[in-house]
Amino acid sequence: MTDTPDTGWSRLAIIAGGGEVPLLIAQGEASAGRKPFIVEVTGFADQDYTPYDRAAFPVTKIGGMQKAMHEAGCDAVCFIGRITRPDFKSLMGLDTAAMALLPKITQAARYGDDALMRVIIDSFEHRGLRAIGADQALSSLVPQAGILGAIEPDAAAMTDVRKALQIARAIGAHDIGQGAIVVNGLVLAVEAQEGTDSMLARIAELPDDIRGRPGVRAGVLAKTPKPQQERRIDLPTIGLRTVEGVSRAGLAGIAIQAGNALIPRRDETIAAADEAGIFIYAARADE
Repeated sequence: MTDTPDTGWSRLAIIAGGGEVPLLIAQGEASAGRKPFIVEVTGFADQDYTPYDRAAFPVTKIGGMQKAMHEAGCDAVCFIGRITRPDFKSLMGLDTAAMALLPKITQAARYGDDALMRVIIDSFEHRGLRAIGADQALSSLVPQAGILGAIEPDAAAMTDVRKALQIARAIGAHDIGQGAIVVNGLVLAVEAQEGTDSMLARIAELPDDIRGRPGVRAGVLAKTPKPQQERRIDLPTIGLRTVEGVSRAGLAGIAIQAGNALIPRRDETIAAADEAGIFIYAARADE
């Protein structure tokens, strides 16, 4: 089997956690005439992968995943989708490969999620599986700089955008999270382990006098990669659920970093934001 010239891989294995992005990547591979191999992570994968060759493993079976990928003829792997960080010390049923990695995983976990994921990615690459990011697998997910819909942020909103991006980068440097919410210059929330949806739900419960509301929207959700972000996994993602959460929270818009975020079902997401009166802004790296 020879490499496909436009990708650099022959067959892509997709380690699928929760959400629709793994399925969109599988569909993109199939549309390009390639046959993806899906590894559903037990307890997290939640899409219908029956049209594709696939296997299912819990997070404890790293060796089993790697063996299945080799048997399927894969030479590249994409880690994508929601997976809750496990406590590897308390997990039962670790296979030989996972047991061998356990000391490195335990040590790396002390330094944050990115260090942890580098250990896992390295183990796959040492088995001859090139790790690629979702942005490489499906470039249409990645936005370019500018306003992405019909709604334009005003001067006050852009002031909030710049501050929210600054806060998001600051917390990212400490491996806390990727997102922050600023309303009229006031930092209302930063994202930690609860995730964006839960953070937005908290904002929706705050008093109207410190946040916006439908009809009088104010403030912005900003999401950026952490400065030390492992780009091959966990790029910031926004979608229909994000727009719905932003709408309920009364925010005026969403800011992401151009070239460093994913927008699944982009047209639908932008249309939903337009309908709700919410802007989506992809900032340049220097903003």
